[in-house]
Amino acid sequence: MLNTSSHKNGRSIPALLALTAGSLVIACLATASPAETVEDKIKRSLTAAPSDITDDATIMDVDGTVLRAGSNGWVCLPGIGLIPGDQHPMCNDAVWMKWMAAAASGSAFSTDVVGVSYMLAGDALVNNDNPMATDPGDGGVWVQEGPHVMILFPDLKVVADLPRTPFAGGPYVMWGETPLAHVMLPMEAKQAPK
Repeated sequence: MLNTSSHKNGRSIPALLALTAGSLVIACLATASPAETVEDKIKRSLTAAPSDITDDATIMDVDGTVLRAGSNGWVCLPGIGLIPGDQHPMCNDAVWMKWMAAAASGSAFSTDVVGVSYMLAGDALVNNDNPMATDPGDGGVWVQEGPHVMILFPDLKVVADLPRTPFAGGPYVMWGETPLAHVMLPMEAKQAPK
């Protein structure tokens, strides 16, 4: 089981999660259209994963409002709820929804099973090492991933040999030294910034 009650730098995991949620809010550059309809949000949500997932998924707005009831256990959102106004849709299994709730509330997260999230419409620009980073000019490794799948593991030792850089080609670990660590599986090639 992944234990997130404390972090090696001495900060409490709930504090790190709260700081992360706060920094993600600050990092948001996209804003939703005030005239966006429920149908628009559902349509965007459906682009996050294959149709065999989205056809029967619950579609939930970022504020928790159910826009369309589903029956297969998947939840698709029109944006990342941790970033107000974000328009990068995602479809999450129950484990990822638990991760999202923990990140939003600043509480600890752990799982005994693998979790899967689809973001086939791409993602926002983020720092690969530090989820709290907000300045792309800070010298960190920043990436704006295209279509990808994200995976949570109960024990990150199983992915210890994966690269920590998004530009090595193939899967890599994002936020590897934090309680929010997960594996990114890109679907398209990308070039490192020059």
